[in-house]
Amino acid sequence: MKKLLPDTIFSRLFGMAMAAVLLSHIATFILLFVFLGDHRPPPPPGPPPPHHVHSLFSGPFLGFCLSMLLQLLLLAVATWIGSRNLARPIQQLAAAASTLSNHEQPKAIPEIGPEETRQSAQVFNQMQERLFQQMEERERFLTAISHDLRTPLTRMKLRVEQMHPETINDKLLDDVEEMRLMLDATLDYLRGSEESLQMLDINSLVAAIVDNMQDEGKPVSMHGTALPLPALPNELRRCISNLLGNAIFYGAAAKISLHDSPNEVLICIADQGPGIPETALEKVFAPFFRLAASRHKHTGGVGLGLSIAREIARRHHGSLILKNRTDQQGLLAELRLPRPL
Repeated sequence: MKKLLPDTIFSRLFGMAMAAVLLSHIATFILLFVFLGDHRPPPPPGPPPPHHVHSLFSGPFLGFCLSMLLQLLLLAVATWIGSRNLARPIQQLAAAASTLSNHEQPKAIPEIGPEETRQSAQVFNQMQERLFQQMEERERFLTAISHDLRTPLTRMKLRVEQMHPETINDKLLDDVEEMRLMLDATLDYLRGSEESLQMLDINSLVAAIVDNMQDEGKPVSMHGTALPLPALPNELRRCISNLLGNAIFYGAAAKISLHDSPNEVLICIADQGPGIPETALEKVFAPFFRLAASRHKHTGGVGLGLSIAREIARRHHGSLILKNRTDQQGLLAELRLPRPL
């Protein structure tokens, strides 16, 4: 049975206050007309008895005073309980926010209580999880850059020391170019996007990317359709282009398909390559991580393509996962973009 009122802080406080008022009035009625009423038998016939002066704190006035005190007590209890329930989620948020600066895995706030509390806890849990992921990625960036940049610098130093004029120029230029590509990719990843969300025709975007690649002679095909949704056009173009480029390079050919639903748009990119070991399906998203078969600078890039693609998916509040195809050989990339509720 559907609830009469939604489970919100307002409805809880409103219901508690109404219950307190109702109970106080019932208690007042019982106190006045049952316990403090005049239960004396009627006077006998004859002349009226002499008038007795009643005390101020007796009879109906005493009942009225007691009923008011009872009402105040019930309202005070209801107010205390309501205020405590209202303050507890704020205290939990404050306690969790104080631990954000720690370099430990954040503990999620329980997503319980009324609707406003659940929404606040859910948003805060998502925020602290993203902050922790960003801090971890920055640590990996520092480690990876300090390691990968030292390699070409060391080669340059050794070659300069050996000084063979006929080969030194080309090899040094190759090392410098490798460093430039690595720095450009890292800066693009860290710089992020300054775009704003706008309604985007997914069909037109994917079709344009596929047409451009087909004009370059690359084997890529498109299937399916999807309705427009809010997105970052340039960022999403880069994400899909990175995934298609990987699929074409490692899998010889790429097939992109669109699957629409009321809740999300699913973009699948399949190739016919050798796939990825199951233990490395998540590792390949780490910045600068490259499989052994793609370590060469002319084939494997700098190891940021998938990291950038997943980060773009997260900026759309979506997800990107990789799977080895079960129907045939190859890899499947699933990009999910949720629709706003």
